[in-house]
Amino acid sequence: MQKLKKWTILKSKMVLDHPWCKVRQDEIELPNGKVIDDYFVNLKPEVALILPITSNQEIVFVRQYRHAVGEFFIELPAGSFDPEQESAEEAAVRELVEETGYITEKVRKIATIYDKPSKDTNQIHLFLAENVIKAKEQQLDITEEIEVILIPVESVLEKITQGEIAVAGSVAALFLGLNFLNASK
Repeated sequence: MQKLKKWTILKSKMVLDHPWCKVRQDEIELPNGKVIDDYFVNLKPEVALILPITSNQEIVFVRQYRHAVGEFFIELPAGSFDPEQESAEEAAVRELVEETGYITEKVRKIATIYDKPSKDTNQIHLFLAENVIKAKEQQLDITEEIEVILIPVESVLEKITQGEIAVAGSVAALFLGLNFLNASK
């Protein structure tokens, strides 16, 4: 088996340092000796995502506009957080309440994944919450307009295959979380 080697960073500089977008330009040397002077890395914040399931076996989704693609998406509640300010679990529960008004007493970690590790630095922390209940009103940010949608667990796979649920982190959490639930039965 071939031993893989990491790339070597020769130089690095911030080319965009804005609170909402940070980009670093690295000059790197590949293991074969080739030098690339313009490898760009997006320094993105950590993300907490939660798979909330009601006692009626419905999953609580949010539907919202995503400007970069210019479309509306059905996805699980999620948001970025600063690990120095709160834990991933605290952020997931906070996002659930803020975006949907649903609360939970028990949260379980499903996994930590990377969306695009070739260019992005952030991790996505996936959580599962069962028996969530609607207890509050949404607490939306100024940029958020969110519709809460309940979808029966048994309908989710079809919605994924039909492209109605297509956000990578949500799809990963659904497959991992529902597999976890099926394995624990």
